[in-house]
Amino acid sequence: MADRERVLKLLGGEIGAVEVADTDTGVTRPLECGTLRDLTFRLSDGGTAPAYLLRPPGEDPAPAILYCHAHGNRYDIGREELIAGRPALTAPYPSDLLARGYAILCVEMPCFGARAHISESAEAKARLWRGTTLFGRMLAEQVAALDWLTALPDIDADRIAALGISMGGTLAWWMAAIDPRIRAAVSLCCLADMECLIANDAHDGHGQYMTVPGLLAHAATGRVAGLAAPRPQLHCVGLADWSTPEPCFDAARRDLEAAYDAGGAPGAVEFHVEPETGHAETPAMRARVLDFLDRRLSGSPPTLG
Repeated sequence: MADRERVLKLLGGEIGAVEVADTDTGVTRPLECGTLRDLTFRLSDGGTAPAYLLRPPGEDPAPAILYCHAHGNRYDIGREELIAGRPALTAPYPSDLLARGYAILCVEMPCFGARAHISESAEAKARLWRGTTLFGRMLAEQVAALDWLTALPDIDADRIAALGISMGGTLAWWMAAIDPRIRAAVSLCCLADMECLIANDAHDGHGQYMTVPGLLAHAATGRVAGLAAPRPQLHCVGLADWSTPEPCFDAARRDLEAAYDAGGAPGAVEFHVEPETGHAETPAMRARVLDFLDRRLSGSPPTLG
């Protein structure tokens, strides 16, 4: 079984040490189903991270989605994925989520969008030399953003989910694994056992950001994802996807289901599998995601794991 404290140490120790020290608010503009605030988070270690916060109409505290953007070798996109979408998505998510009453926060990750002045390769290598990881930094910034989000009076801090595709989906389920404030997690096009990917020479399709030295000696992918038990997860995959080939997805699924069985919540982990689908969201996946969020963010929160 994976141990959360050990996993956090392997990520490099930044999680919880980076905070949002201040927030610069740019233009706020109306949307069809709400409003969009253009933000810049000023981080406690001197860095900055652009973000978008979308909010539905109304004054009551809204449930929220921590939306994690993807990679796709498109370093120019970053947080703009939330508004403009990307080829792997059927459509941008805001209209679907805002219409259901969800607020949405998307933070631009290092090496993307306005932060693409340093390459992923250079940033990952520098952090590894210093004993930290780029993936740990990404997660640390997501945690800091979650701190900020949960403190807002118009956000229901007990009903927050993480959502993303590809790199964003990986960040989403990792956030659930390391931070109990994430009540539910949704990943698209990412869940696969890393040891299996390495054995099948498929791991090199992932960027350097994802490297966590020593992790596989501690726990398999599905066991790390299982740290979120008993909180709900949904994983949508296509078996024709280079990143989720059937043997590697099956291995991760077995370990994840075993972790939820051990946690007494076998029904809390869900899967949507399409045998002929590649690295892309389908309309059926979108429908499943929205149904999952509507079901899992209603009612009383589960006991935190």
